Order: sequence, then C-alpha cells, then structure tokens
Amino acid sequence: MTIKEIARLAGVSISTVSKIVNNKDSNISPETRNRVLKIVKDYHYTPYSGVKNNPESKTFVFGLLLKSLRKTGKFIDGALAAAQKSGYSILIYDSMENWENELKNIASLCKNHVDGVIWEPVNKDSLENRHYFEEQGIEVCCFNSREDPHSYSIDFTAMGYHGAKTLIQYGHTKLGCLTKRDSLRSEMVLDGFKRCLFDHSIPYSSSMSLPVESQDWYSGILTHTPTGIVSTHYASALTLMEHLSKLRFHVPSDLSLISLKDDARETVAFPGISSFRIPYYEFGNFVCKRLIEKCEKREEEACAFHVDFSLENTVSLDSPFASHAKKIVVVGSLNIDVNLNVDELPQPGRTVSTSRHSVIPGGKGANQAVGAAKLGNEVSLIGRVGNDYDSSMIYTCMEENRVDAQGVKRDAQAETGKAYIHVQNDGESMITILTGANQNLMPEDITSCERAFEHSGYCLLQTEVPESAVETAAALAKKYGAKNILKPAAMKAISPSLMKLTDIFVPNQKEAELLCPDIPDVEGKADEFIRQGAKTVIITLGHCGCYVKDSSFQGYLPASPFPSVDTTGAADAFIAALAAYLSSGYSMEASARIAAYAAGFCVSRQGVIPALIDRNSLETYISRMEPKLLSR
Repeated sequence: MTIKEIARLAGVSISTVSKIVNNKDSNISPETRNRVLKIVKDYHYTPYSGVKNNPESKTFVFGLLLKSLRKTGKFIDGALAAAQKSGYSILIYDSMENWENELKNIASLCKNHVDGVIWEPVNKDSLENRHYFEEQGIEVCCFNSREDPHSYSIDFTAMGYHGAKTLIQYGHTKLGCLTKRDSLRSEMVLDGFKRCLFDHSIPYSSSMSLPVESQDWYSGILTHTPTGIVSTHYASALTLMEHLSKLRFHVPSDLSLISLKDDARETVAFPGISSFRIPYYEFGNFVCKRLIEKCEKREEEACAFHVDFSLENTVSLDSPFASHAKKIVVVGSLNIDVNLNVDELPQPGRTVSTSRHSVIPGGKGANQAVGAAKLGNEVSLIGRVGNDYDSSMIYTCMEENRVDAQGVKRDAQAETGKAYIHVQNDGESMITILTGANQNLMPEDITSCERAFEHSGYCLLQTEVPESAVETAAALAKKYGAKNILKPAAMKAISPSLMKLTDIFVPNQKEAELLCPDIPDVEGKADEFIRQGAKTVIITLGHCGCYVKDSSFQGYLPASPFPSVDTTGAADAFIAALAAYLSSGYSMEASARIAAYAAGFCVSRQGVIPALIDRNSLETYISRMEPKLLSR
C-alpha cells in the first residue's frame, strides 16, 4: 500500500496524508485526521520516513511500562483490547519494581519510537525521567502514581466506602479494615472506610485499622470486636479465614467479611468470601483509550475512571453475632459408634452374626450438637475424648458440621468412649457403652469453658457423663440466663439439686419407669417430675409420639409417620430440634411437633449423625405435610 493509494482511499492529497502520519497536522481538521488515520491503521501503512527512523513519524505502537507484571494480567488484557480495536500494537515492559530497570525500559521505548506510553512509575523519583519521553514527542498516560496529579487510578476509596456501607446495612457498627503495610490501595480503602463511618455517625478509632502483618488485634475477634471486616487484599482475607478456622470461629455467624478481589482466578482459590471485583480489565481499557485520544489529538475533557462496584456474593455476610438466635451449648458424651446390623438382638446363651457394620462419631453430646447445628444454630460442645485416632474423627466431624469444639478436651489417661450398637431389622436397638474419657469430665472442665455459656439460650445436658459435671453446667447456664434441657440416661435417681436446675426434662418411657417405678401411668410420672423441680416434662413414647406437660400445653402428640430403620438417635434428634425451634420463638407445642418430624427423619435412616436432618429439608417436608405448623 503506497501513500498515493492511502490518499485516494481517504479522498485527500498525498501532502495531507504525509503531514498526518508525520505529526505535522496542526492545521488539519479532526475529521480529516481521524479518517486518514483509520485507513492508515486498517491497511498497516508504514511511511517511508518511518522506515528511515524519522522520530516524528507514527509507528502505531504503544509501550506498556509496568512497575511489576504480577497481578496485572487483567489490566494488560483491557489495554490490549482497546489498542487492537484502534489499530495499535503494544510492547510490554516489566520494571520488576526496580528504578534502574525502569530507566533501561524508558530508553528502549524511546529507541523504538513508540507513539505513546502507559506508565506505572516504580517510585516517586521515576517521574524525573519523564523528560526522555517529552524530548521524543511520546505521549504518556500515568497510572497509580501518587506524585503525578494527572495520573489515573481505580477509585479504591469508593470501594472502601461501599464495603463499610454494606456491613452497616447488615447491622454492623463494630467494624474493622484489614490493611497491608506500604500499600496505596490500603490507604485509599481505609480512607473510604473512614468516610463511610463518618457519614453514618460511627466513631472511627485507630484500633479499627487491622494490619495483616500483626496479630495483636486477633484477640478482639474472640470477643466479637469487630463483628464485620473489610479486607483491602484478597490474600489477606484468606490469611484471616485460616486463622479463624484455627480458632473454630465461623464466617459469617461469628464474623462478616468483605474483600476486594484482584481477578477471576481468585474465585477458584476460595469461593466463600463476599467480594468486590477490582475492575482491572475496564481500567486498562480506559487508560489505553485516553492514550489513543492523546496520540490522535482528539483528547476529550479529562475525566476520572469510574465504574459501579457490585458485590459478587453474600456468602460471608450476616447480621452481627449478638443479634443471632441465642447459642446452644451442649455438654455430654462423645463416642465412636460401632453399629452392628443384626436380624435379632443378642440373647443370653445365643450368638448372632452380621455382615454389615459402620464406625462413625456419636454419643449423645455429639449427636445433639450436630443436630442443632444442622438446623442452623450456633453450637458450642463441651466434653472429653482420648488422645487417640478416634478423637481425631470426632474433631473432624464437629468441624465439618460447624460445631464449636473448643470445649472438647483430650484426655491422655483414657481412650475415647465407644458405643456398641446392635440394630435389629425393625429399628429397635441395644447399646453397650465403654465410657472411656467421658467418665473423666469434671466440674473444672466445665468452668474453664464458662465463656461458651455467654449469649446462650439453651444448654443440652445428658447423664452419660458424671452428674457433678452436668450440675455444674446447669448452674452456669442459669447464671447466663439459659434454659436447661436434660436427657436422663441409665439412671435410677437424679439429685434434687439437678432437677431444680432443669427447665425441660426429656426421659423416654423406660427411663421414666426407672426413675418413678411406683407410679404406673405416664401423666403421673410427669406430675412427679414437675414436683421434683422440672418446669416442663416431655416423655417420649417411641412410635406412639410423646406426652408434654408444660404451663402452655398439656397432652399427647403423635409421632411422625416414617418407617423405622434405626431408632438409636431418635431422642437426640428430637431434643436438638426442640431446642432449635424454641430458640427461634416457636411455642412448646409447635417445637415438640416439629421435633417429632426431625426424630422421624432420623429413625428412617441408618446411624445417627448421618441421619440428622438439616433445616431446609425439614421445613420443606413440613410445609407440604402441615404448613401451618411453621407459622408463628
């Protein structure tokens, strides 16, 4: 393609084309200049003077001079897209955060006679070298420079403002900003964070700035100060998540978290963090367009880069910890359940064999804790395990089910408890318990976990651990205003002092018979337990349902119509659901009826923990069978 052919296609003289491609077009109209440049770029025309290295001729090449190539992929993609759309090529240079490397790159760009440079200066001294570009007539667009008043940047201040505003909208007033030392981004985000607090009349203090390089502020998380955090860097948010996991703190129930996210790749790294995507692609596209306007002398009125910041997900956001339904504390036995499926239960003098068995975590404490957690409650578990492999299985199970197990202590002198469970074909079961470490749970183990009882609403207790520990837990629960739900197991008598601390007493029919052998009927037994100090009594009756005696309701409630496969965990599922729905504000009658459905789900499947139902599944089923039951 010759200059004569370019002139003919553009409908101008050869002289006009020559002036435009050699940057001597000050007297030529913008319309003509743009038309000629478009044809020159479309047909890749190189003027003869360009071949001879005339420094004033256009090369249609830009330089992209970066402080560092790390985490600039999306920015580069955006710049390349804008350049290619307008017929430009880009040479990419990495200064590797080194001033000398940057100067060498500047020399190379000048030698290549690029039309313009998108420049991210390495430091405050970098702009001293700008004169090299000016001497060559090379247009420059700087970005991320504190010293250049015309530098472009992403509005991280606005992102910090939006992050804090989102947490405030969720009800948080105790906020923190997770920052990174010597980071311009962190400075800007923190500035926006402060502005948002000021606009919402929330006082800012220096303790709200949480440097990721320090761990001094981590202790505040344990007391839920702050309740919501904005992180300026995604990697910092990941570090925080790792630390919270070690503390057995859960996001978002214990802490809400929002982070800026560098690019789409970080979605793979950890999808469980609510985030604002940093618009690097759009920013690179914007800066390159500004440079094209400069080079083609059609620069529009200066404007800042602006995009709307949208929250990508809300998975790590919730209302503040204190506003949640009251926590449930569980104190009880922790076992490994060895389930043996048999045609009939063992009898004296007879041997039974089986080809089916399972080994899973269990024990009334573990079962009730997981049951309440699956129903959406915050749960703290207190108990003892051995210093063996079985204990690791229990810790793992609690972690998987989001149960706070900080109160579960290892016992170097005992093995983890075991329960050997024979399950008959009709679901009836017989259990033999090796108490192990459960028998070593002492009152001091309970008092050392006193913090777990703060903000609790219900405490679930069972008597497969020493009664002294149970009574200590019941007294602590009362101290913090929680109600005690007691499940007696294998006991012929309960101390009067423990009964007086019991708000809801839940024996099954056999347990009630052991405790009140002289009273023949269920109603009479319930009256006796009330006389002994219990405020409410629920006697579970297996497939016949339960009998409830409470100040608000008295009578029999039916069992739910599920086939019986394994009855082992029926009572634990019932009690966990009872506490969960009482915590949510349901009446005693409604909570007991809902709990019967939860127990029905449990007995219809093998094992206990794997058979415990989650809240969504439970309520979906009830809404089909008895929709009015879920309305309060």
